[in-house]
Amino acid sequence: MRLLKNPLIFALDVDSEEDAFKKLKPIGDLVGGVKIGPRLAYRYGAKFISKVAELAPVFVDNKYFDIPSTMVAAVRASFEAGATLVTVHALAGHDALKSLAQLEVELNRIRPFKILAVTILTSWEKSSLPESFHSWSIENHVKSLSQLVYQSGIRGLVCSGHELELISQKDYFKVIPGIRLSSDATQDQKRVMTPKQAMKAGAQALVVGRPILESSDPRQTVLEILESCSS
Repeated sequence: MRLLKNPLIFALDVDSEEDAFKKLKPIGDLVGGVKIGPRLAYRYGAKFISKVAELAPVFVDNKYFDIPSTMVAAVRASFEAGATLVTVHALAGHDALKSLAQLEVELNRIRPFKILAVTILTSWEKSSLPESFHSWSIENHVKSLSQLVYQSGIRGLVCSGHELELISQKDYFKVIPGIRLSSDATQDQKRVMTPKQAMKAGAQALVVGRPILESSDPRQTVLEILESCSS
């Protein structure tokens, strides 16, 4: 079975359950998956995740970053709520990532599931990195963290489309946020790409939020993005 119905993950970045389903229902049959972040996950919990999972595969994007046992417990809880994809921070280190890789093997015996390690947030640029990170470029951080993730046994990665060429491992499942249509403003994302650019660069899945949420015709926008992904 495939993880997603197609490469497009709809970022459901709204604040209420009512608004979430108002935005999702017209396009739930078209999108490959749905991303739920802390705004909804913490407000409505596991029952909400389960309800969304009835419409499309769910990507729980809470970016867990803690001691290994807490991260394992959080990922397991997300899976039990209905998540198909879950994010963790690569900065958590080898021990946590190795434990999570073992958990992923266990959970895949039940149904398809993938843990995605986040390298460097797409809202960061060189000038906004923490001071202790300044001796390296963003590109070097991404390369180092992606190697750490791979060595741990995890094969899911989140990074900017601009860093795809830095990922030498061919069997990564690469999810790219910061996707904008050519006419969109980038807003708080710094390192962005169009759907066509990201897919050509080697992405397996794309996270798209505002271009769909703010569209006057969301179904048409989704169809255009999917066509761009396959062209």
